[in-house]
Amino acid sequence: MKKLVKVVAAIIENEQGEILCALRSPEMSTPNMWELPGGKVEVNEDINTALKREIDEELDCRIETAKEVFNDSTHEYETFTVNLLSIKCKVVEGSPAPREHSKLIWLKRENLDSLKWAPADIPAVQQLIDEK
Repeated sequence: MKKLVKVVAAIIENEQGEILCALRSPEMSTPNMWELPGGKVEVNEDINTALKREIDEELDCRIETAKEVFNDSTHEYETFTVNLLSIKCKVVEGSPAPREHSKLIWLKRENLDSLKWAPADIPAVQQLIDEK
């Protein structure tokens, strides 16, 4: 059986209604694909704490998370399975800056499908597009 990895992703929206999209660097798994930023949930860590820690590490900013999960989906990659929990967030301190990603961009919902998304992120992105 493949290893199941629990991952959290931040749906960060700005005042203009744009969503923060992060381009995975060539060194990351699923390189050069877009994702909602976030990362693995550590043992004994709740999802909101994990997401705040990951965004602090990856984007050097502080976020506030919604209480509920926006999208919960599971994707099977070749060597492991990802359970991706996407949560709506807002930046409360600092400004997102790419520490691990190649690039960050803000996109309106209707333009999200113009990017090549990592497979695990597609259900959450599709839900965002369909939301408005």
